[in-house]
Amino acid sequence: MMFADLAEPPLDPILGLAQLLAQDKSPDKVDLGIGIYQNEHGEAPVLDCVKTAERWLAETQPSKRYLSSAGNADYNTQTRGLLFGEGSDGFARSRTIQAPGGTGALRLASDLLRKLRPEGRVFIPGPTWPNHPGILKASGHEVVVYPYYDMAAGALRFDEMMAALADLGPRDTLLLHGCCHNPTGADLDREQWRAVAGLVAKSGAAVLVDLAYLGLGDGLAEDAAGIRLLAEQMPEFIVASSYSKNFALYRERVGALTVVGGSEKDAVLAHAHALPVARTLWSMPPDHGAAVVAKVLGDAELRRVWEGELTLMRGRINAMRERLATRLAAQGTRDYGFIAKQRGMFTMLGIAPDAVETLRRDHHVHLTSSGRINVAGLNANNVDRVADAIAAASTN
Repeated sequence: MMFADLAEPPLDPILGLAQLLAQDKSPDKVDLGIGIYQNEHGEAPVLDCVKTAERWLAETQPSKRYLSSAGNADYNTQTRGLLFGEGSDGFARSRTIQAPGGTGALRLASDLLRKLRPEGRVFIPGPTWPNHPGILKASGHEVVVYPYYDMAAGALRFDEMMAALADLGPRDTLLLHGCCHNPTGADLDREQWRAVAGLVAKSGAAVLVDLAYLGLGDGLAEDAAGIRLLAEQMPEFIVASSYSKNFALYRERVGALTVVGGSEKDAVLAHAHALPVARTLWSMPPDHGAAVVAKVLGDAELRRVWEGELTLMRGRINAMRERLATRLAAQGTRDYGFIAKQRGMFTMLGIAPDAVETLRRDHHVHLTSSGRINVAGLNANNVDRVADAIAAASTN
């Protein structure tokens, strides 16, 4: 018997939050937990550029036959161009494999690193996306957490981070968030990226960058500045990227693994070694979302529409950051100015679990137990009420 005596597994914190949200019958409930973009009306919209590309695809796609383990070739080329700039040195020295979402790309990277560096450790920031340690440990990696964020101050612990990374060895791997750090919203600036790149280059360690929110911080080029600097300063690294957020293609599972080599030849070889790993994980990736992204990025007019929609999404998120920070500042309970300075969908409030419970129970404001909120869940109709609730719950 395999199943009869199984214990109840622990509930996934995000899935558990979704259940709590569904059980709350208040018409004023606010979802700040689930990591999706919501517009001013609390809707998770399908982008206009995506709808246009899907219509085109339905009318013109000649076949549903398999492509390859590498996925959609146009999509892979467009992804490299988006990351590094078409025609750049980073573009020439990289190759991409389509993956089922950013999670699939991370698992592919994790298994590939385990194959190439079986004795190495993987250093991850504290805190980080909760799925990072699970993915890495599933591949058999030893995980080391390095200090990254001061919850009370709402700021990076950069000096402590650099001191911890001095322990990196030539068989180890450093995981970095490319932009819009999840869950804190606190990113490395350009000089900090440069310092990290220099330290890692001396250690001989590998770098894996998780880039799930490109374009939702300060802009496409601005958010890619970190990986483009790595391409200038390091011979090789890996990028796991996703279009779930910046294309709002959550359920289509559109991700990519991009390997950067010291030369184009090295990138081709790394790509060839990654393909058999992908074959054992999912054989062939799903094409629909990738074909949509490839069409949008490869069509000048659709690309313009997408960048306009992305600008609106980014602007709304940053406006909500400003308004939340301003309203909280007026309460005088603590300095929440860091919220306006951070970027991306998430921030950490730095409040106790009992305050989180108070927000859920008494104010119908739903967030994770860690105090992470999805700023994209705020809008002009709820942001002031949410700020007042946070202040009240924190004080009590």
